[in-house]
Amino acid sequence: MSSIPPVAADTATTTVVIYSGGMDSFTVLHRALREGLSVHALSFDYGQRHARELDTARQVCTSLGLPHQIVDIRAIHGLIDNSALTNPDQTMPQGDYDGDNLRATVVPNRNMILLSLAIAKAVNIGAERVDYGAHGGDHILYPDCRPEFVEAMNHVAGIANFEPVKLHAPYLKVSKADILREGLAMGLDYRHTWTCYEGREIACGVCGSCRERLDAFAANGVTDPLAYSVDSAVGQR
Repeated sequence: MSSIPPVAADTATTTVVIYSGGMDSFTVLHRALREGLSVHALSFDYGQRHARELDTARQVCTSLGLPHQIVDIRAIHGLIDNSALTNPDQTMPQGDYDGDNLRATVVPNRNMILLSLAIAKAVNIGAERVDYGAHGGDHILYPDCRPEFVEAMNHVAGIANFEPVKLHAPYLKVSKADILREGLAMGLDYRHTWTCYEGREIACGVCGSCRERLDAFAANGVTDPLAYSVDSAVGQR
């Protein structure tokens, strides 16, 4: 079990939170609110097959009364469609994040694109910070979730505009199970999140994203509140 850094004093008063609608960004969103920051949620439609996450993000922000913008960047779909996340004709890999086949879910340069747009919004509205939910479990698969990438982007965010912006990834060195543990301690209800990479009404329970989510709940001794299309004994491990 990794230690999550406590919420520390920050000179920032306003942040743009990249909010997908998933577990990690849901927790980041609430962590920023706990800090007392003015939060502007930012979501992106890049043609992902799991676009249901955007509906979840919209519902949560509406219930919280938060300013929320969904940016339609589907025009770039042809630049990033060689991924199982953006090409419905590709088979979605199943199983845990431990095989080369799961590289099929990598969307080229996604986080650099999304962070660049979030930094632009931050400068535009006078926000000092951008928060996003990269975590330690992503490092093995996604290069744009690794500490060296975040460090480099943080440097760029500080020099790319007249107004420096700080990139904040509070869970960069911890696992999804650790994130869930903190969220549960905050009293968060994870039925208001969406994780499955398949674009279905019910989560599949077998894609890498579902498996990682289910493992996080199992590690915390808690039953996932979402329904799964697989048998519950399998889905909850």
